[in-house]
Amino acid sequence: MGMQRESSWPMVTVADAHAAVARVSAIPLGYERVLSHQAAGRVVAQIVSAPADMPAEPRATVDGYAIRSSDGDTARQVVGELTAGDGQRVTLLAGQAVRIMTGAPLPSGADAAIMVERTSEHAGQLTYTGSVRAGDCVIQPGSDMRACDVILPVGSVVAPGDVGLLTTIGLRHVTVYRRPVVAVLSTGDEVYPYDQSIPYGGVRDSNSPALLAAIAAAGCEGIALGIAPDQPELQRARVREGLARADVLITSGGVSMGTRDFIKPLLAELGQVQFGRIAFKPGKPTMCAVVGSTVVFGLPGNPVSSLVSFEVFVRPALRRLMGDATPERPRVSVHIGDAIMPSPDRPEYMRAIVRWQDGRLVATTTGAQGSSRLLSMRAANALLIIAPGEQRLPAGSLIEALLVGDVH
Repeated sequence: MGMQRESSWPMVTVADAHAAVARVSAIPLGYERVLSHQAAGRVVAQIVSAPADMPAEPRATVDGYAIRSSDGDTARQVVGELTAGDGQRVTLLAGQAVRIMTGAPLPSGADAAIMVERTSEHAGQLTYTGSVRAGDCVIQPGSDMRACDVILPVGSVVAPGDVGLLTTIGLRHVTVYRRPVVAVLSTGDEVYPYDQSIPYGGVRDSNSPALLAAIAAAGCEGIALGIAPDQPELQRARVREGLARADVLITSGGVSMGTRDFIKPLLAELGQVQFGRIAFKPGKPTMCAVVGSTVVFGLPGNPVSSLVSFEVFVRPALRRLMGDATPERPRVSVHIGDAIMPSPDRPEYMRAIVRWQDGRLVATTTGAQGSSRLLSMRAANALLIIAPGEQRLPAGSLIEALLVGDVH
């Protein structure tokens, strides 16, 4: 296989790369039915609607007594007790009251409840202080949801509270989009499994474990293809294995301009390259191709470049393929805590920690931003998007940041 120099691949902008990735990941994968109590994190593929009003009947919101407000402030005869779930059906007549517990359905004829703290019961006679109006301390039918209300629209991500909703309405299964299966292949003669000793000049494979962790965090299923040395036919065989087993294939390494970088020409031979280089830092050699029905991302071998490229380009594609209506990470404006020198020719995605400080978001970089310095990812919850320029950005400057974690 002849080598194609990296410089022969057209350089695209970040915006053009995003557009290309959006095109090849626009159609979600197929769908499947899962048990409702196991649906957290999945993306809804079919609208979920309420089958009936909830609650179906008026219910007490306090421990106390169910009464008829039309009886006025006269004493009532207590004729029974209702607890949540006891299944009794009681009809309340004029001048009567029933002890009732929170959540129990109001008896027929009652239109209000009064909390026990306002009452006194002696010899079966109930008296109370203050006034009572119809509807007091009662949750009305349909106040939580009405029959046919849309509970979960297509494209919504099932949150823990949504699991409660699904099980509340008695929905045993929910239809969700299939999770992408993502295969990861590391390449390079110098790369060794992380749990083995390495020779002089060798490096441990941190890319595969880190990318598989990022894939799992994105809600997808990962497959480890191991490490392929810099031999064209071995890499071809591993790439074909990934194409056969996965919806998305991610390779790391072998995409730059060295004499042993075979991934780009291999993917150009097997499929259609969407782009081969991106004008951004870190991760300029990042590429995207489509081979058959599989989307392939060739990521740089440098660990930081690999993870940043995953966050910026791969993760949104995975979220689209699993049907997420909002696949992009949120973007916010932040004030930088220290001065930053931009890259002169490319936008740079700097790793940073964003915190709330004095009522505003303040970002501090994680130190040296070298492409091989994994410590720059440590504790980072944001990527600062630094436009190219020749002048230092002073502390306090307002810039855009891509949030990749929680802000505290």
